[in-house]
Amino acid sequence: MIPFTGSPLDRASEKRTDADWVAAKRRDPNSYILPMWRLQPFIIGPEKAQPPLELGLLRPGLAEALAAPDAPCVFLGLEGDKAMFAIDISAARDPVSEGPLAGFGHFRDARAAGAMLPAKDAAIMGQAKAMIDWHNRHGFCANCGAKSELADAGWKRYCAACKTEHFPRTDPVVIMLGVHDGACLVGRNKRFPGNFYSALAGFMEPGESIEEAVRRELMEEVNLKVGKVHYHATQPWPFPSSLMIGCLAEAESRDFKPDGEEIADAMWVDRDKARRLIAGERFDDISVPPAIAIAHHLIKAFAEGLF
Repeated sequence: MIPFTGSPLDRASEKRTDADWVAAKRRDPNSYILPMWRLQPFIIGPEKAQPPLELGLLRPGLAEALAAPDAPCVFLGLEGDKAMFAIDISAARDPVSEGPLAGFGHFRDARAAGAMLPAKDAAIMGQAKAMIDWHNRHGFCANCGAKSELADAGWKRYCAACKTEHFPRTDPVVIMLGVHDGACLVGRNKRFPGNFYSALAGFMEPGESIEEAVRRELMEEVNLKVGKVHYHATQPWPFPSSLMIGCLAEAESRDFKPDGEEIADAMWVDRDKARRLIAGERFDDISVPPAIAIAHHLIKAFAEGLF
């Protein structure tokens, strides 16, 4: 399973506008609340705990005192009859060392936690991180500039000044492997360390189809001309809030040229080497993304015989 997918929650969108129901669920002793501190999820146990980690889903009444009065609290969904929420406690000075959470656990970088949590918990945490992050970055109306207010259990912000409604956004990103005659093309972004190579990626632009975005990005980044584009899988990527659309694209040849601006280098990797890389074998000239990233799963799919 691709990390950040496979959430067990029923998002129960029909309940979000029922303020009384939401308030009752926030007080319900059977509900759970995930504290997020500076966009880091709460994890039960010590920092040196080995995976799988335990996501810090707490009963109501334990973490709320650490939150600012206007801090976002978002209804994530239902697991059976149990409601789950995420609350931003960034106002707390040091919740690990003082206050009601002291001694119970720690806060961990969301990307690192996503790689160490059970799959369903990583998906819940990713949803929570993306939603809290959205609220933190959208406190003012984009239409008139007035302060907006949280509504619909955290799934809307409302501007009382101009009556505009704002909803969470997800940015679509195409991420793709060019493939040709038993090899796939990976690139090294200028920001990547050492010998790290990955699938190429870029944000979709207005008016584009997925296929058109794949062709444009491969041409812009490595001057690779491709024909047919094949969808493989998607991954919610809460950094801050993207949907990674994984594809493989049939290249017309192996001719390419990195743009030198964003992509420093690229290389064709044959299927056998791709298989060995995914299996964890080390090479001096190349390393590839870990399993938390959809790029890993694209390379794995190719290594296992796709195209």
